[in-house]
Amino acid sequence: MSLPLAGIRVVEMSHMIMGPSCGLVLAQLGAEVIKVEPPGGDKTRSLGGMGTSFFPVFNRGKRSITLDLGTPAGRQAMDRLLATADVFVENFRDDTVARVGLDAATVSRKFPGLIIAAHKGFLSGPYEHRPALDEVVQMMSGLAFMTGSREKPLRVGSSMNDIMGGMFGAIGVLAALHERGKSGKGRQIRVGLFENCLFAVAQHMVQYELTGVPSRPMPQRIHAWPVYDIFDTKDGHRLFVGVVTGGHWESFCREFGLEQLLRDPRLQTTTARIEARSWTLPIIAERLRDRTMADLAATLDRLNIPFAPVNSPEELYADAHVLRPGGLVASRNVDGKMFRTPALPLELDGGGLSPDIDVPALGKDTSAVLAELGYSAEEIASLTPPATAA
Repeated sequence: MSLPLAGIRVVEMSHMIMGPSCGLVLAQLGAEVIKVEPPGGDKTRSLGGMGTSFFPVFNRGKRSITLDLGTPAGRQAMDRLLATADVFVENFRDDTVARVGLDAATVSRKFPGLIIAAHKGFLSGPYEHRPALDEVVQMMSGLAFMTGSREKPLRVGSSMNDIMGGMFGAIGVLAALHERGKSGKGRQIRVGLFENCLFAVAQHMVQYELTGVPSRPMPQRIHAWPVYDIFDTKDGHRLFVGVVTGGHWESFCREFGLEQLLRDPRLQTTTARIEARSWTLPIIAERLRDRTMADLAATLDRLNIPFAPVNSPEELYADAHVLRPGGLVASRNVDGKMFRTPALPLELDGGGLSPDIDVPALGKDTSAVLAELGYSAEEIASLTPPATAA
C-alpha cells in the first residue's frame, strides 16, 4: 500500500513519549524516521514498571542511530544528517538543545527548508523555561480537578497529554510540509504540553465564561440524561448505559419491562426524567441486575442504545472489535519478544498503515545511515562505539 509520507525523511531526537509519539505517527504514515540516540541509548529504553512499554510502543518502525553530540565529530554528523532531512523532531529543554547547537533558530539558519517540530513543556511565555510532566500540566490545567476533585485530584490514567502533544506536532508537520511544497521554506513548530492540556479543558473554561457557573468535577457533575450510569450485572460485571434520547427511553423501558415508568405522569419530559433520577435509577438498576453481561450487551446493541463494559486494559485483548483484522498489530521488541498493540486509529482507503513496526535495537542502523551520508568504514568506527541492544 502506498503511504502518503513515503519519501519524507524525519530525524527524531527525543525521549519519553511526546516527541516519540510524533515520530511514530509520521512513521506510520510512511515517513522514514531516524531516531538519534546518545551512545548509551535513550534512557526510556531502561524504564520499568508503568514505563516498561514506553519505548516499545512509541518507537516502533524507526531506524536507530547513535551519535555523541558532545563531540565536534558527532555534531558534524548530525548536521550532515539534517541536511538530508525534511523534518527534525525533538523534545528536550531549550537550553539542552542550545548547548549542542540544535535549537530551532540555529537549525533554521543552517537548513532553511527544514521543518522543526519542537515539543516542549510550555509554549513561549512566562513559563517557557519550566520543565513539565503529564501530571504537572493535568494539575495546572484543571483536568485533574475535573477528573477527581480539588480535595482529591486525579490524573487521567494514561499519558494522554504526551500522546496528544505528539499528535499536534504531527499535525503541524503535515501543514508545514504542504506549505513547503509551494514556498520551499521550512517552519519552526513549537508544541506545548501544558497548552495541549489547556485545549482539552477548553469546554469547561468556556462554560464558566458563558454562564458564570463554576465547573463541577465529573464525579459531582449534574447529569444531562435520564440514564447515564454504571450498573452491576447478574454475573458480576459492570456496564455503562447511556439512555440519551426520547426514543432510547421508550425502547429501553419497553424492553426491560419498565412500562410503569413510561406511563408515570411525572416522567413525561426529558427534564422531568433527569430530575427523577434519585428514584428511577434504583428501579432500573434492580432490573438490569437480573441479566448477564452477554444478554445486556446483545439487547442494548439491538436497541442501538450506547453501552460499554467497564474493562481493564488487559481485557481488551479479548474484545471482538479489537481483535478484528487490523485492530492489533504485532511488533518485535529488541529482545525478540513479540507483542501486540492497537493500530494507529485511522484507515486509508479502507486499509491500515505501515506494517513495518518493529522496535529498533540501539544503534542498529548507525553504520548504514552514516554510510548513506558518505562516511567511510573507518570514519564510522571512530564516530560510534559498538551498538548494544537495550
